[in-house]
Amino acid sequence: MAKAFLPLLILILCGQSHGRFISDQSSQSDLVSNGLHDLREAQPSFLRLNAALSDFGAESTCEQSYGFLPCTTTALGNLFLILVYGYLMFTAATYLSNGSELLLEILGPGIVGGLFLPVLGALPDAMLILVSGLSGSAETAQSQVSVGMGLLAGSTVLLLTVIWGTCIIVGKCDIEGSVARDGKDTKGFSLIGSGVSTDIWTSYAARIMAISVLPFLIVQLPQLLNSTSGRHLAVLIALIVSVLLLISYCLYQVFQPWIQRRRLDYAKHKHVISGILQHLHMHGLGKLLNEDEEPNIRVIEKLFEKIDENHDGHLSASELRALIIGIRFDEIDLDKDDAVEKLMRDFDTTSDSQIDGPEFVAGITKWLNEAKRAGNSYNGHGGTMKFLGDFHARTKQEHDLLGAGDQSEEATEGVANAKWTSLKAALMLLVGAAIAAAFADPLVDAVDNFSSATSIPTFFISFIALPLATNSSEAVSAIIFATRKKKRTSSLTFSEIYGAVTMNNVLCLSVFLALVYARGLTWDFSSEVLVILIVCIVMGLFGSFRTTFPLWTSSVAFLLYPFSLALVYVLDYFFGWS
Repeated sequence: MAKAFLPLLILILCGQSHGRFISDQSSQSDLVSNGLHDLREAQPSFLRLNAALSDFGAESTCEQSYGFLPCTTTALGNLFLILVYGYLMFTAATYLSNGSELLLEILGPGIVGGLFLPVLGALPDAMLILVSGLSGSAETAQSQVSVGMGLLAGSTVLLLTVIWGTCIIVGKCDIEGSVARDGKDTKGFSLIGSGVSTDIWTSYAARIMAISVLPFLIVQLPQLLNSTSGRHLAVLIALIVSVLLLISYCLYQVFQPWIQRRRLDYAKHKHVISGILQHLHMHGLGKLLNEDEEPNIRVIEKLFEKIDENHDGHLSASELRALIIGIRFDEIDLDKDDAVEKLMRDFDTTSDSQIDGPEFVAGITKWLNEAKRAGNSYNGHGGTMKFLGDFHARTKQEHDLLGAGDQSEEATEGVANAKWTSLKAALMLLVGAAIAAAFADPLVDAVDNFSSATSIPTFFISFIALPLATNSSEAVSAIIFATRKKKRTSSLTFSEIYGAVTMNNVLCLSVFLALVYARGLTWDFSSEVLVILIVCIVMGLFGSFRTTFPLWTSSVAFLLYPFSLALVYVLDYFFGWS
């Protein structure tokens, strides 16, 4: 948390600096010298630099946010402020995301997972959109509201193009029989032979996302009909439809929490992994990690020989079942046959229903590396048992919560450290919301001042820069899940992308339309709306009617990003749409 407030401390210490511009006119009296002529003669280069910097700034004065945060009128100064405030908004999004995950573990899906967490995920974007339309007079709000539209369009386009395409690349597997095979990636960057597969529920999420663009169509009807009289009414109707879609989507998430269930199902499998690792270390033939804190291949090979009871060089399903029974997962009511099936899928890369020595070594190595990354307390000095014990305890708690989620309960009793975890989640959510609320307005002001200093339209600045701050946490999470190269995790990845865009199209748009209607602003964003419609419909059709995405589909997604920017520029500045 200290890192999050370090930039703020620097800004406060720096304070605001204003320069008083010295008049270039000569005094009427030469009796008293002000030193101006001497300065010009002694330092002509300094004066030229000062004049250049003065011309580079759009205004000679600026207004401080909250009366004490720094401000500047120069392009470089405002670029620095955008970076700092953008980092703080990224920090806010990270706290909200982490707090949401902890809350989901404690309370399960249902109301929390379906209603509360999606709203929290879209909170930074909604906050920026809100303050962009509340600033000052209606004229000021009209000039700054394009920041909100740029963020709305930029977030949608970024998630469905750059992030979507990146997840295809990092999650690609070999396509065999029109399906991407889990964990098998031997065809390299084959445009049609390599790709990603998802489940049918992910296709439903894409269809919901495509339907969520309906309010954009409604609000654009007067422009399509060349009518000026019904624009305010169209905004009101679009707002009502957007709010109804938001309520419907949240209710759907509450009663069909399949994304949250998929997360908890993955947590269940992680507990089996952690239990096997801990058992192998306690009853094995040596340390699983060597002195360099890397997997000990020789010890893993000896463990394989020990588990292979008939010494045929392969582990069968029955031998894996005997291993799981020996570990005694009775305290979590584990379905042993289901666990054996998942283990076989994890290890058996050749799909021959048995595990040979190299497959066992590769699987255990992958598990150990995953456990090290997941163990917050592991620092390379606590020993193998320390981080395996912590990892096993965390996965045990996640598995217990899976049972609570299946029963659709709002709370889970008997969870270890439940009160502390709840307090930690609440603090993260409060800090994230506070940071987002405090620095949304200064960030919008910095973008507006940077636009004035450089003559770059605010839409393009907010379209490119702001989504990187508010969506980075979701983007990193999606890419990490995609790297696991499994249909289950790929389905989760793309479902979350579609879900985030849906929340942009209903929640963030509802906030935007409410501002336009309440303050009597002019809706004049035809080109921006067209971009959102094109990207959502193209990618929505991609995801709605297919479950396998070859590698070539990523190039389509990537090309849509520069196409979107170019389209808005051409329509606005060559055809005068805005």
